[in-house]
Amino acid sequence: MTEDRPQHRDPVDAIIDQWAAVRPDLDTKAMEVFGRIYRLSRTMGDRMEKAYQPYGVSRGEFDVLAALRRAGEPYALSPRQLSATLMLTTGGMTGRLDKLEKAGLLRRSPDPHDRRGLQVTLTDKGLDTIDQAVGAGLAVQTQALASLDAEQADQLAGLLRELLRGAD
Repeated sequence: MTEDRPQHRDPVDAIIDQWAAVRPDLDTKAMEVFGRIYRLSRTMGDRMEKAYQPYGVSRGEFDVLAALRRAGEPYALSPRQLSATLMLTTGGMTGRLDKLEKAGLLRRSPDPHDRRGLQVTLTDKGLDTIDQAVGAGLAVQTQALASLDAEQADQLAGLLRELLRGAD
């Protein structure tokens, strides 16, 4: 609890209290941390889905477009590179690519460097879509982070980085 900001109880606190009542021998600190991370992830995932909806893409499809956009011009990657970047099976990737290609947001063409391979490239419409959608998503994330001051946000980012490193 900080001096200027009282700590408010949340549903995770209730769960921890219940465990303490029936199993006081358990150290539930990890449950407190990961329970909140999980709930935050679900809440923000739902909010991000809504933010991307006006652009006609789901979170998973956004991820494909974003990976191509981050690749820089000419905004092209192989399906294998996309699968590795997004940690998806090739089957899962194919479904996303099919939908995005049908919507005119990307195109698949022969890879000029590998005659057996394909290259996935953003179309102009796809580039415009991802540039708008990323702005909308960042606005939602920024709004959620507004409950923290800049120092707290930096501290949280660093702690989460360390936690993720330790979990990998």
